[in-house]
Amino acid sequence: MKYLIAGLGNPGKEYENTRHNIGFKVLDALTDASNTVFSDGRFGWLAEYKFKGRTFILLKPTTYMNLSGKAVNYWLQKENIAIDHLLVVVDDLALPLGTLRLRAKGSDAGHNGLKNITEVLGSQEYARLRIGIGDNFRQGQQIDYVLGEWDKQEKLEVPAMIDTSIEIIKSFGTIGVHQTMTFFNKRK
Repeated sequence: MKYLIAGLGNPGKEYENTRHNIGFKVLDALTDASNTVFSDGRFGWLAEYKFKGRTFILLKPTTYMNLSGKAVNYWLQKENIAIDHLLVVVDDLALPLGTLRLRAKGSDAGHNGLKNITEVLGSQEYARLRIGIGDNFRQGQQIDYVLGEWDKQEKLEVPAMIDTSIEIIKSFGTIGVHQTMTFFNKRK
């Protein structure tokens, strides 16, 4: 059983510790914990992680957030992975900081990375793990907030968000999206 886990973010030092790059951070933590390393691949950085007989292809697209669909589609095709074995990990302004929501499918909710993936795949029928980054910004400051670095207080919550996200990824591959949603969506 093979799965594609796409953690969304933007490449480059200037984006490394921003709220928008939480998808990259989750996959970085997973590879660090498993002594796996990313290598350069077409349209992204890739790593392979094995867990309980499953193979997880971890993808950090280098196409920038708004063109993530190109990388996701390419690797789904290249690895011959069905869309129901795709999980996209993204930041979400609509969720309070630290809240995690797994969905089996759905709209892009204004997230440009999800919007592009949906357009390229021609479907909303893929799982997504939304990681709440809060909405503590003034009107007109959304882009600065999303592309800004975590503040001191937020940094204290990031490790727990990442650890739980890794648990969700493993559960997604072993017991499926619906049972994983039932177990994790009730927790903060």
